[in-house]
Amino acid sequence: MDFRLDKEFRPAIIELNKFKEDVKNNKHQPLVIAIDRDNNEVYHYHIDIFSDGIDDNRNKFIVERIVKTLLWAVGGYRIYICGSKTIYEHIKNEYSISGKRKFDCEFMSTCFEKKLEVIYVEDSKLLPKENIANNKINTELKGKRLGFDAGGSDIKISSVVDGKVIYSNEIVWLPKLNDDIKYHQEIAYNAFKEGIDKLGGDVDSIGISSAGVIINNRPMQCSLFIKAIKEHFPEVKNFYIDIVKRLENELGHKIPFQVSNDGDVSAIAGVLDKKEGGMIGLAMGTSEACGYITPHMSVTGWFNELAFAPIDFNVNSLIDEWSGDYGVGCKYLSQDAVIKLAGYAGIEIDPKLTLAEKLKYVQKLNEEGNEKANLIFETIGEYLAYALAYYSEFYEIKHVLLLGRVTSGKGGDTILKVASETLKKEFPKLNINIFMPTEYIRRVGQSIAAASL
Repeated sequence: MDFRLDKEFRPAIIELNKFKEDVKNNKHQPLVIAIDRDNNEVYHYHIDIFSDGIDDNRNKFIVERIVKTLLWAVGGYRIYICGSKTIYEHIKNEYSISGKRKFDCEFMSTCFEKKLEVIYVEDSKLLPKENIANNKINTELKGKRLGFDAGGSDIKISSVVDGKVIYSNEIVWLPKLNDDIKYHQEIAYNAFKEGIDKLGGDVDSIGISSAGVIINNRPMQCSLFIKAIKEHFPEVKNFYIDIVKRLENELGHKIPFQVSNDGDVSAIAGVLDKKEGGMIGLAMGTSEACGYITPHMSVTGWFNELAFAPIDFNVNSLIDEWSGDYGVGCKYLSQDAVIKLAGYAGIEIDPKLTLAEKLKYVQKLNEEGNEKANLIFETIGEYLAYALAYYSEFYEIKHVLLLGRVTSGKGGDTILKVASETLKKEFPKLNINIFMPTEYIRRVGQSIAAASL
């Protein structure tokens, strides 16, 4: 297959589908992978593999890539393998403190505050039952609701009454530059109070959009608090819970609230626009950021950290510096991809420029009609199409809201066009609608979308 500038690209979905076809035509056995993520929330993935002893290496490769994807899509601290002791041993070795996936092991252990385990189950009837969280969003926005969006440079609040925004404000906040936890607490608390005051001094519910890995309303990994988290982890992880408790004590009643990853809240904005779930919000910027709302209009609480999920099964592809793994989304659906492909296209970029400046330089060339620059965005469009086809193995996708600085200008239009055409041609049964932010979505914003939580 010809993937424009990246001739070595081996799309995960193509390799997986070929594996499934080869397995079907040979002796095979069922395998179940279950991911336990807390609160009795369990995700099941079923696949047939070659019978043990026929092609163990290929089995190991495909299953390990699926486990990797599930950990970053769903998140969890316990991996169940049912159907093959050989596969179980391989996954147990890989996802250990001394294995190749040490980063993943440590990350999951930190987020869930439990050691990552890999457990073998002989009979699928003994697996914990599948149970996916069903936190419905409120598209009607009834009652007095407060939406709160914690960003890297400001806090946005929106006071909403029966679906009507009666007040919005932006409050300057520099979280990444401050290690004083009290600074964060007071600014956030005062922002909540300001929004509640505009509602007449009371609130029926609060929805919070925050960067980071959110588990049980706690930011367990969060770049916003990068300076404070090492010294004040207990306060950081209970940041929003403690503020809501303080408000409850003042108001004299319980306040229903939910904290969701900002990617999920972006997807909510898409849902409010399209009036339909099955929505992925996918931002291509410094990295790849994602969120997901189910077809039943629910937030799952999954990680949706697809920046670390593999979409290229070429073992010699670019290594992600943080996770130490190859072929993961952040190198294909972000500004890193633009810079990488510029090298493939023979475009010289001043090495002294920042990453953001390098992106802008390529975008400027593209706006001026440079054919090599255009090929970069065409290639990213293909990356996106095959990534979405692979993500559809794990998510039920109807719509994709495309965001982020990589999608701005002419290049974004090219990415959207090529991705849509490729999906329609190569995966017509998926019927995925990709779209850019509408004027409605821009008007709604993160804080108003958060009010629906």
